[in-house]
Amino acid sequence: MPRVVYEITAIVRADLAAEYERFMRDEHIPDLLATGLFIEAELLSDDTGTFRIIYISNSRTELDRYLGEFASEMRRKALDRFPIGVEISRSEWNVVQTWEC
Repeated sequence: MPRVVYEITAIVRADLAAEYERFMRDEHIPDLLATGLFIEAELLSDDTGTFRIIYISNSRTELDRYLGEFASEMRRKALDRFPIGVEISRSEWNVVQTWEC
């Protein structure tokens, strides 16, 4: 089964960016990985307050299980912490091929 990438882009208000990054590093990403449905995560940021979080799952089945069983609660916790000042978009990508050096 091909791996699947679940990508979240967050545009964060400048005064919330440091707190948002801490939340992602210390709570949200570790909690999501604790579901056991992802094999890797990356947190990226730029200088404009945009964050990209990339989660890699071994299969569509595992991503679908996450979305069905865990996503609502994870999203609620993030929204409770940041009710304003964060705009989220989500994408799902099928890995076609990977090259490694």
